Amino acid sequence: MIEIDDPADPRLDDFRDLSTADRRPDRPGGRGLVIAEGVVVVERLLASPYPVRALLGVRRRVEALGPLDAPAYVTSAEVMAEVVGFHLNRGVLAAADRAPQPTAEQLARRSTRLAVLEGVGDHENLGSLFRNAAALGIDGILLGPGCSDPLYRRSVRVSMGHVLRVPFAPLPELEAGLDMLRHNGFTVAALTPRDSAVGLADAGLRHRRVAVMLGSEGPGLTDEAIEAADLAVRIPMTTGVDSLNVATAAAIAFYAIA
Repeated sequence: MIEIDDPADPRLDDFRDLSTADRRPDRPGGRGLVIAEGVVVVERLLASPYPVRALLGVRRRVEALGPLDAPAYVTSAEVMAEVVGFHLNRGVLAAADRAPQPTAEQLARRSTRLAVLEGVGDHENLGSLFRNAAALGIDGILLGPGCSDPLYRRSVRVSMGHVLRVPFAPLPELEAGLDMLRHNGFTVAALTPRDSAVGLADAGLRHRRVAVMLGSEGPGLTDEAIEAADLAVRIPMTTGVDSLNVATAAAIAFYAIA
C-alpha cells in the first residue's frame, strides 16, 4: 500500500475525472479501462482475467481486500473525491486493462444458453441484465447493433461485477449472426409482447440450445429481428401492462429456459 496525499499525483491518472471522461474509448480522454467500485466488485475484478493496474481507496477498504498483487494507493475520502470528480461512498476503486473476449462463433460453440441483444443502450439495464445472466446460468451474451459497452463503469457497478464473469462478444450483423447460431444448433427465440407470440411457458424451450433475443428499452426488437428469429415468444401480462423493463424480462426468460 502506497500513501498519497496529493490529488495531482500522476500515479492516480487512471482514476481521474471519472464523472466526465470515465475512461470510455469513445469519449475525449477515454482510455477504455475497466473501473470497479466497492469492495465486492473490486474483489470480483481481482479474481477475473482482467489485468489489474492499480487500486485507489481509503485504508480500511483497501485492507479489507487482503493481499494484493497491484499497487494500492491509500488516501483520504476527500482526496479520492477530488481525483475521481465525485464523492465515492464505496471507498475503493480498481482500474484494469481489458481482457480478450471470444468471437461470437467461439462463444456459440461452447454454450447451450445465450442472450442476443439488439439496441440495449442503457448502461444500467445492461449491467442488470449481465447480473441476471450470471445468476440464472446464461453462458454468454451477444451484443448486436446499438448496444452499449458492457465494461462502462456504470454497467460494471450495476452488474455487481458479474459483467466480468459472463463472456460476451459483438454481433455486428444480426441476421448473419442468427444464421451462425442456427448452424451451431440453437433455436432463436425473439422476446416480444405481440399477441401473436407464443407464451414463454408453452414454447418448449427447456433443455434445448436456445438463444433468447431481447430488444431496446423503448421499442423492443425491430420487426426485422423478430422475423429473423425461429419463433416469437412473450411473457403473459395482465391487461393494461404492455411491457417490462428489459433486464426484468430477461430474468424471466432466462429462468424459463433453464
